[in-house]
Amino acid sequence: MKPLPKKIYLASKSPRRRELLRQMGIEFELLLLRDQTPRGPEVTEIVLPDERAEDYVARVTLEKAAFAQKTMWWRKLPIRPILAADTTVVLDGRILGKPANEAEAIDMLRSLSGRTHQVLTHIAILHDDKTFQLTQRSDVAFAALPDQVIRAYCATSEPYDKAGGYGIQGQAALFIQDIAGSYSGIMGLPIFETGKLLEQAGIHIL
Repeated sequence: MKPLPKKIYLASKSPRRRELLRQMGIEFELLLLRDQTPRGPEVTEIVLPDERAEDYVARVTLEKAAFAQKTMWWRKLPIRPILAADTTVVLDGRILGKPANEAEAIDMLRSLSGRTHQVLTHIAILHDDKTFQLTQRSDVAFAALPDQVIRAYCATSEPYDKAGGYGIQGQAALFIQDIAGSYSGIMGLPIFETGKLLEQAGIHIL
């Protein structure tokens, strides 16, 4: 019988995902994908024409996981399970990615103001030639935001590495009237669902 893995690889740059894995008691090493190579990013987050949000977030996650697995083999690293995830914000079927600048961040928050949107996080674990995956969905209701509040928030560093231009674990918590779903999923890694996938992959947490 194969010994159970003691540690996983995390194919993500997100500090929130690292924090949530530590909260779960999961040991991990980073296996990061590069944004800058002679051929461009190793995995792009460009939305394909007519791509549905659910398909997009699953595709990007699986591409991250597959590339990380190839990197593990190329570098002859110890064989371990690989966890990848991707989170996107969706409003009226439109995917809101990470804002490139202040103007984009302001436009995103104006569109979210006084509305309910969806946050989708897809998780994939590659282990023993098997893929364990799921998409977790949460509904997030924003209060109506005065324009000066939006501009003040977008003058901080908070919106610029986050889908939809906000982070629930930061000052943007002041904007949120209600959530239905997973707080940690909105952060970027739903703890309950991730724990279930790890168990399916044979990685027992407790």
